[in-house]
Amino acid sequence: MPFNLKGRNLLTLLDFTPYEIDYLLKLSLKLKQDKYSGVRHRLMDGKNIALLFEKPSTRTRCAFVVACNDEGAFPEYLGKGDVQFGKKESVKDTARVLGRYFDGIEFRGFKHETVVELAEHAGVPVWNGLTDLYHPTQVLADLLTLMERFGTLKGLTLSYVGDGRNNMARSLLIGGVKMGMTVNIVAPADLMPDGELMGKVKSIAAETGGSYLLTSDISQGVKGAHALYTDVWVSMGEEDQWNERVAKLMPYQVNAQMMAMTGREDTVFLHCLPAFHNNETDLSKECGALEVTEEVFESSASLVFDQAENRMHTIKAVMVATLGNQ
Repeated sequence: MPFNLKGRNLLTLLDFTPYEIDYLLKLSLKLKQDKYSGVRHRLMDGKNIALLFEKPSTRTRCAFVVACNDEGAFPEYLGKGDVQFGKKESVKDTARVLGRYFDGIEFRGFKHETVVELAEHAGVPVWNGLTDLYHPTQVLADLLTLMERFGTLKGLTLSYVGDGRNNMARSLLIGGVKMGMTVNIVAPADLMPDGELMGKVKSIAAETGGSYLLTSDISQGVKGAHALYTDVWVSMGEEDQWNERVAKLMPYQVNAQMMAMTGREDTVFLHCLPAFHNNETDLSKECGALEVTEEVFESSASLVFDQAENRMHTIKAVMVATLGNQ
């Protein structure tokens, strides 16, 4: 099946076919193996990449920077004080300026509409490093991690436990079902994905043979799962809902009992990080373990640092493919 990803944006995996996603995963694995072997291709030699961050991030920033350096590109970090969308300059004008300077633009921020507008006017590939609705680069890393562990994606069951409305739950539904997986969202009834998204997921499932389940029943939702996935319960910008959200989601904490409820000995634990799993940070000293216990987080079933590493390999593949050098 011939296709060309040159010049394409990555705003959401809704815009990519299963074949294209599979290609990106296989390219990620090849680039990862080459890096471990000491092979350097410099597939983005001479390219300049803008990294726009309204929201700070350890993994996203470092993954893009290292991926750029590995392949010969120059990354320029622009924080919220460097680019002020809608304050000193419109998103449209910012996009047109940066598109004249840079070969590609990464955006990590709040509103998904911002990255869409950037992509409409930049004239160069734009990659979504995270918005309120989608987190596609993280899901590519998650899929690569599962592919490495189980050898395939089709037929796997992933259960996401926690806030089913957030960008991770939404993106895992899209990416997982596109790849023929079963994705279960296990959450309180008022924290489920919206109907508009589920209509799209239903259409995807009809085409790929993937499936999904929305349930508040933990035992039903995690039964048979190859992977349990969770995320922080209170996203950036929702701090005023902290106490209410923690009380509502505490029954959905991933712990040893929940891992056993899958009925599988090979179930793995996934988390996009950072995680509240102990009391070793300023924030967690006040609350301790929340969405996952220390026991599960540090267990042999935990692949969270494989996921973190794979952010860099999948991001590298996305940039290489969309800049037309692979």
